Amino acid sequence: MDWQRLSTLELRQICYFLAVVEAENNFSRAADHLHIEQSPLSQRVRSLEKALQVRLFDRRYRPLQLTAAGKVFWAEAQLALRHLERGITEAKRANQGELGQLTIGISSAVSNSVLPDILRTFRQQYPDVELELRELTMEQQLQELRDRQLDVGFEHIPAPYSQDPQFQLLPLFQEELVVALPEAHPLTAQASISLAALAQESLLLPSLKAFPFYQEILQQFQQAGLTPNVLQNAKATWLLTLLSLVAAGVGVAILPSSNVQNIQRTGVIYRAIADLMLTRQLSAIWRSDHVSPVLQAFLKILQTVKLPRDEKLD
Repeated sequence: MDWQRLSTLELRQICYFLAVVEAENNFSRAADHLHIEQSPLSQRVRSLEKALQVRLFDRRYRPLQLTAAGKVFWAEAQLALRHLERGITEAKRANQGELGQLTIGISSAVSNSVLPDILRTFRQQYPDVELELRELTMEQQLQELRDRQLDVGFEHIPAPYSQDPQFQLLPLFQEELVVALPEAHPLTAQASISLAALAQESLLLPSLKAFPFYQEILQQFQQAGLTPNVLQNAKATWLLTLLSLVAAGVGVAILPSSNVQNIQRTGVIYRAIADLMLTRQLSAIWRSDHVSPVLQAFLKILQTVKLPRDEKLD
């Protein structure tokens, strides 16, 4: 693009030219519409012709006629100004978070609980934002946040990096934990199950590196003087995999209540835990220096959408 040549043009000159054409090539009428004197209007149009190095009007006739060059410039100038007007409108929308792209890190625990309601509300208010969902472990989410490949993720705290100034956290809701049992397990006869009883079972845990929150659960057993029987060879990354192992009778699993209320897995029964003094808080997490309008719009939705509050199993 010849920026040097275009820099000699003024937008006002082009608008004045279009105004004259819309006034049926009548400078006097166009000047009235523009609320200016005819003389400066004529001077602006002549300056435009000089910059373009073409005649736009054939002044030998009355009323004036557009030259061949004038007709082409008139058509193209209208298109250009429409594109410019659209660009201004779209820029304002982007500045308000109405346009753009948002990459969200999720886990199966989030996608099976609050995520559908969050996305539905966001799409209703920001339908033109492109959403990319990436199913990742928390460790992967943190790395991609650091690498600026992810805009926002979801994490359960407390976590080792909760006080890391590199990240900001927005608490969303707290939930209790329940135990998932094979449907034929004798403990299903009880309404709630003690940690002492669970310590006698084969306990299925996700990878502690991927889900550091589960360290808190193991500490609860230790504080009660109990040593749980953790199946070291049956670690799973995703919620549905854990439930499949429970249904197969491999062991029992401790899971967040908001997830299990939305997943009725055949062969699995959920029960409350009587003496587990621990709740799990779900938070949105993003880089402290990431302040894009789209991200801010998403965070605003997170603060307004209805989320579960300390829900319990019936």
